[in-house]
Amino acid sequence: MTQKLKYERPHIKKLESEMPTKFGAKTNFKPVKDIDGVPIDFLVKDYGSPLFVISEKTLRETFRSARKAFETRYPRVQFAWSYKTNYHGAVCRAYHQEGSWAEVVSGFEYEKALRNGVPGDKIIFNGPDKTEADLEKAIAHGSLIHIDHSEEFYTIVSLCDRMKEKPRVAIRVNMDTNVYPMWDRFGFNYENGQAQDILNKIMRSGKMDLVGLHCHIGTFMFSANAYGIAASKLANLAMSLKRKYNHSIRYIDLGGGFASQNTLKGSFLPGIDSNPGFDEYAEAISTALLNSELPSDNLPLLILETGRALIDDAGYLISSVIANKRTSTGKRITVLDVGVNSLFTSFWYDHKIIPAQDFTKHAEETTLYGPLCMNIDVIREHISLPLLNKGEKVVIHQVGAYNMTQWMQFITLRPAIVMVGLDGKSYLIRQAEEIDNVIGPERIPEHLSQFDL
Repeated sequence: MTQKLKYERPHIKKLESEMPTKFGAKTNFKPVKDIDGVPIDFLVKDYGSPLFVISEKTLRETFRSARKAFETRYPRVQFAWSYKTNYHGAVCRAYHQEGSWAEVVSGFEYEKALRNGVPGDKIIFNGPDKTEADLEKAIAHGSLIHIDHSEEFYTIVSLCDRMKEKPRVAIRVNMDTNVYPMWDRFGFNYENGQAQDILNKIMRSGKMDLVGLHCHIGTFMFSANAYGIAASKLANLAMSLKRKYNHSIRYIDLGGGFASQNTLKGSFLPGIDSNPGFDEYAEAISTALLNSELPSDNLPLLILETGRALIDDAGYLISSVIANKRTSTGKRITVLDVGVNSLFTSFWYDHKIIPAQDFTKHAEETTLYGPLCMNIDVIREHISLPLLNKGEKVVIHQVGAYNMTQWMQFITLRPAIVMVGLDGKSYLIRQAEEIDNVIGPERIPEHLSQFDL
């Protein structure tokens, strides 16, 4: 019996012979029917839609590529996984298996690192909001505490007296790296002498073990040279400590902020063609450190807190079509079952979005909306896509960073997260949210317990 062909409405499309615009020129990609060999249909059947999927294979390959880029250029390198980027246990433990320490910015993340089995002395504690209890715990576990402001310094001084401990500390330094606006709300400024002043206070107090210098100059940094400037300035601070106090810094931490291969909104070229790669960042940083006055026989450990660039490519989001509509001007709208409450980075990026089933070569400029009753719920404002029917699926690429930590329960419940392992099997690493997860913490006052409508 001959299968009936699916109806496609007539569509007139203007042929263009010029260069493509930033919205693309034609549909010339293949459908994404599986992730690391696991069919999309199977994943949705087993775990529902929408669904986050992490590729363990891509995660590990990306990490090893980054490590190779730095270790072939600088003799002593240590990565510390950025928990705020994606703090789910299976993700963190995969990086720890690859040899990465933990970098945390809150008491909550610090506790997650401990529960993941990370030794206290392999946890870097950043951030401006370390409570006295947080600091006491970090000191007791021998963690690396990066001092963010003077109030924190004085709190640690008082804890040293009370606990009779000598904590390992570093300071966070902010500086001009020719990238604007400059990130100067965190840490101590290099140019106006704040950094040197707090270093003098730490050394004169004699209560702490000053082991490192740290900076985090920005996020999604397009300039690899900015890291070279930052590395040079931290090396200068290290040498000033050597000359004044005969004190050697044991590590220099360049933080994170490396761009992934995602495409920022407004970019004319795709991120894969325009964003720096690990080799460019590694070249700028290692060259600056090796060309500095740091003694070649006692180079400090180079620590990197890379998050986004390591995990973005490993993350996918499967979504299903709810409906198709037309605006008052006739523009095509496709409504998906995932919104900006789960895909926060749709505000930043033009994510690559590809159908998960065979499709016609006829394409049309489309706006992709999520299911929320909010006009800002836009997944892609402009994208050239084939015509999609209700129930068909798309795969949203490069969503591994921040979406699974900055997501929120708003209007809809949060979806499940699955990891496709190296063995080609899928593993549920976070259950889909249920209503009890939301109302469980609620408490109803007695006078509101009853009503009659």
